[in-house]
Amino acid sequence: MATPPRPGFPARLDLGQGGKPLARAPVRAPAPPGMPTPVTNDSAPQAASMARDPIPARARMVQQLAADGIADPQVLRAMGTVDRHRFVDGALLAQAYEDTALPIGLGQTISKPSVVARMLELLMQGGLRGPDGKLGRVLDIGTGCGYQAVVMGQIASEVYSIERLRDLHEKARANLRPLRIANVHLILGDGMAGFAKGAPYAGIVAAAGGEAVPDAWIEQLGYGGRIVAPVATTPGQQALMVIDKSRQGIQQTLLEAVNFVPLKSGLA
Repeated sequence: MATPPRPGFPARLDLGQGGKPLARAPVRAPAPPGMPTPVTNDSAPQAASMARDPIPARARMVQQLAADGIADPQVLRAMGTVDRHRFVDGALLAQAYEDTALPIGLGQTISKPSVVARMLELLMQGGLRGPDGKLGRVLDIGTGCGYQAVVMGQIASEVYSIERLRDLHEKARANLRPLRIANVHLILGDGMAGFAKGAPYAGIVAAAGGEAVPDAWIEQLGYGGRIVAPVATTPGQQALMVIDKSRQGIQQTLLEAVNFVPLKSGLA
C-alpha cells in the first residue's frame, strides 16, 4: 500500500481536522485533511543535548536496567540517551532516574524506567526491523508527557504517538519542541481507534490498559508486527500482553503483572 505523507515535528491532529503549517519561508503546502499539522520553531535545535555523555544518575539507571535483565543494546542505549528529567515536574527532579512512576497531572503518570525498557525490548524482539536494525513505523498509545515516545524514536524509524487528553498533548508538545526530533509525531486523538493514516505499523505499544486490545490496533498492525499492551486479567489486576500478527493468524501471550492507568475512549 502507498505510504501516507510524513508530517513534520512536532505534529498534531486536533479533532480530526488538518491545518496549515506554521512554517518559515518558503511556506509549505497545507497538510492533507486528517493528517497531523507540521509546526516549526525558530529556536536553535537542541538535539545535541540528547547525545551528550549520560549524567551519573541516568548512567546508574541504565546499569540497573541491565542488571535486572534488559539485554537489548538498542533499548539500553535509548534509555541512556534520553533525559528523563526533562519530562518530570521540577519538584520531582530528584526522583527522575529512580525506578518509579511519577505523576504528570490529570491522574496520569510517567511509567517506571524498567517498565518502559521491558515493553520496548519485547517490541524489538517481535516487531518488524529494517536493514539498520531499527523498528519501522510504530504507534505509541498514550503520549502522556512524551518520554516514551522520545525513547521509541531512538529505536524506530518513525513514531506516531497519540494522546486523548488535550492538556497532556500540549504538555508533550512543549517538552519535545526544543529537542527537534524529526521522526516523532504527536497526535491529539482517541487512542482506542489507533491512527489508521499511519498504518501498517511495525509495532504498537500502549501505556494504558483495557479489558482487551482494541480490534483497531490489530487491524493497523502490519504482518510480522507486534503489539505490547497491558490488559485486565481480573478486576483491578493487569498483565502485559504480547500479540504477534502473521498471515497465519494472531498469537497472544500473557506475561507479568503490571499496573497502568485505564484505557479510555474519546477526547478530553
